Amino acid sequence: MENPKLSAGAPAEPTSACPNRRRSFLAVFLGGILGVFPLLTGLVVFFDPLRRRGNQGNWIRIATLDALPDDGIPRQFEVIADKQDAWNKYLNQPIGAVYLVRQPGAEKVSAFNATCPHAGCFIGYQSQQKHFACPCHKSTFDLAGVRLSKRSPSPRDMDSLEAEVRVADSQSGGKELWVKYTDFRIAIEEKIPKV
Repeated sequence: MENPKLSAGAPAEPTSACPNRRRSFLAVFLGGILGVFPLLTGLVVFFDPLRRRGNQGNWIRIATLDALPDDGIPRQFEVIADKQDAWNKYLNQPIGAVYLVRQPGAEKVSAFNATCPHAGCFIGYQSQQKHFACPCHKSTFDLAGVRLSKRSPSPRDMDSLEAEVRVADSQSGGKELWVKYTDFRIAIEEKIPKV
């Protein structure tokens, strides 16, 4: 005997496949949207170190004012700062050197990057001759950082830096020497900071 509900003329009952397809599409769509946010966040965190700047152009404490005699003789000081490569941070690392000069009776300080603008060698101070000299290619500079010879291998004078004296804290009243430390490109006439 035939089931009257399944006869040829009777309409078929709706199946539940259509609502299931909509639910599946909605679940995939929402899951995809929700999955994109963690992915983008992860990419931002991963590539963040590549867009960070180093210590270029930052004010760095070099020494106390008492550590630099006011006799007009240049003194070399190591520049210590936190160093960071793409993903690692190293605390209190030497990143360069500066020469500081303080004239008799003055509190104002002149600062020079200790790197030669010619090939990047460290410049030395010659106390007998009272000038700076680069051991690599014999560039020489006076106490103001100016080239002693225009035929010098160095394409420019020593790179001067901004320096200031700051009060350490209001209780001790001690003073500190701070330098806006920057490395500059070598072997060119223009004084262009490295990025």
